[in-house]
Amino acid sequence: MQLIYWLIAIVLSLGAGYWVYRADKRRAVPQPWLTSLLRALVVFFTLLLILVPTIVITKNVIEKPIVLLLQDDSRSIGNALGNDSVAYRKNITSLTQRLSDKYKVVQWGFGNTIQNDSLFDYKQGATDISSALARAQEFFGLQNLGAVILATDGRFNEGMNPMYQPLSLHSSLYTVGIGDSVRQKDLRIARVYSNKTVAINSNFEIRADVVADLCKGYNNSIEIKEGENMLSTVPIAVNSDKYDRSVSFTVKAASAGLHHYVLSIPEAEGEKNVVNNRRDIFVEVVEEKKNILIVSAAPHPDVNAIKDALSGLESYKITICQADNFPASLNGYNVIILHGLPSLRNKVAAQLVAARKPIWCILSNQTDIAGFNELQQLTHTTVSATVPHDAFAVYNAAFTGFTLPQNIASVTDKMPPLQTNAGDIRTAPGAAALFTGKQNNEAIWVLQQGSVPTAVLMGEDLWRWRLYEYKNYNNHSVIDECIRQTVAFLSANNNEKPFSIALQKYVWSDQETILLNGSLLNANNEQVNTPDVQLTITDSAGRKQNFSFERSGSAYSLNVGIWAGGTYTYTAHTTYNDKPYAANGSFVVESIPLEFMETGADYPLLYGLAKKYNGSFVPAKNVAALYDSIANNSHVKPVIQTNTETVPLVDRKWYFFLILLLAACEWLLRKYWLAQ
Repeated sequence: MQLIYWLIAIVLSLGAGYWVYRADKRRAVPQPWLTSLLRALVVFFTLLLILVPTIVITKNVIEKPIVLLLQDDSRSIGNALGNDSVAYRKNITSLTQRLSDKYKVVQWGFGNTIQNDSLFDYKQGATDISSALARAQEFFGLQNLGAVILATDGRFNEGMNPMYQPLSLHSSLYTVGIGDSVRQKDLRIARVYSNKTVAINSNFEIRADVVADLCKGYNNSIEIKEGENMLSTVPIAVNSDKYDRSVSFTVKAASAGLHHYVLSIPEAEGEKNVVNNRRDIFVEVVEEKKNILIVSAAPHPDVNAIKDALSGLESYKITICQADNFPASLNGYNVIILHGLPSLRNKVAAQLVAARKPIWCILSNQTDIAGFNELQQLTHTTVSATVPHDAFAVYNAAFTGFTLPQNIASVTDKMPPLQTNAGDIRTAPGAAALFTGKQNNEAIWVLQQGSVPTAVLMGEDLWRWRLYEYKNYNNHSVIDECIRQTVAFLSANNNEKPFSIALQKYVWSDQETILLNGSLLNANNEQVNTPDVQLTITDSAGRKQNFSFERSGSAYSLNVGIWAGGTYTYTAHTTYNDKPYAANGSFVVESIPLEFMETGADYPLLYGLAKKYNGSFVPAKNVAALYDSIANNSHVKPVIQTNTETVPLVDRKWYFFLILLLAACEWLLRKYWLAQ
């Protein structure tokens, strides 16, 4: 349409110029073509202002491809490089300088966090490769990310295995192997699994993964102790140079309270790294029954599925009702399971927020998404409403909130989709996803720890999962265990004690700051923090240190800093309304960081990642060779970004001055030639 207006302006301005030219020719003006040109330009620019008030300008910008260097900055890298760290840094700097001529180079350091400076300090206490790659995809998703250089030893101790990470990384991944890939003799307890809370007089399982490298011929036993009391042993016979085995212990919860168990395995002859031969486990045994309330917006088979999964557990008392009979008071319940609530008909968000009870929200087609988002200060999760759709769920192998059966991934892979009308899921930092979406990797079944623990399941039809598991395996133990452990997670530490102190975990590293949270309830079960709270921490030698809690909102919090390795007990006390209250517990600080739980470099993992994402692998000493690999990669190339800008002429003051200048020039010439 603008083209027509431009043609009209050109035709009219040429007509005006021709008319002035003929008139000035008759007047014998010395240069009639000049006055006619000026008149035509004045008319043309004036008509543009009227007919085409805005001009669209298109600009093409050449964008260099981005090359991202992900440098592992954890403590194991400094140990692996040793005296070669200066030469390695020099080689990496030389490579990035060469790449900077053709590419935009961005450098990140990673360990358990991402950093943009101090890339070669090697001070981070853990390695999370999967989170670093996910952050790269998220940050550069819409930009021209051509290549990622991952420089690491391949040993990760946080997050999931990057080889099985559902990642849509469209750029090539080049891996740099740091450290010695030659395996060393090492016997270790790689990982332990246990529930955080169990009911008294019940039997529970503690499971451990034992891994041995180059320990063929080793014969001994792994043992579990509580204090000096030996509970059980399992023989370990290593018959190959690469050995791994999962062992299980059954422990009886004979007394209430917090129990500290120690798993240990004797060192192998010639083994240098022996600090990973021990693991500490804390389990809380609770005595009272937990009252579980299940409320649904309408009758649904999911409710019976949850009830059946929890039936037979002595630690739970189940109450079921529909939203029309929602209890006026929630004080008598420890956990509230909401199916399809809040709904348009039942607005219960305000009552739930005021009660501050652990809740499990199961979203259905009855759920009012706006009402659910009103629970954000409890759930720390927000979603947007979408049309109902299928959501296929995949087990998140990185989930460590509680122990689940070993075959959970194979079982849930056969499950039908959940039905959901929620999308664009946003969770708070620290939320743990038990299941994620197969297509978009969004959280499907998410748990949030905090002063009030919560869980959110983004869709309905859990009953179909139990049905399909029974069809394929003649039982529904895995799905039932997911339900049971979710309820146990919510009910943990929710004992309605007026005064309680909670730790985020019971086993800490000597590189971590230890955080404690306190809660004091009044007669109405409302949190208050009027009185002062004192804390005493005692080490194994009997030495004591005293602290005072700080007030945080309506609760208490305390950062006691970094502590040396050892076992510690704590006692907190306060006085409220002339009544004394006390809370106690214990924790362990490990003197060995996660970075040294495994030794050597995992080159096969780095080879696999490079192959999976169309890159290549080089050892650290040959890092300069990556320049040619990247330069010869046809997929790493500039892109042309087309930017369209709409320019309103009325906002351009110079445009008016241009018209005024042209008109003034014509007027002055006519004055000079006396040709008005």
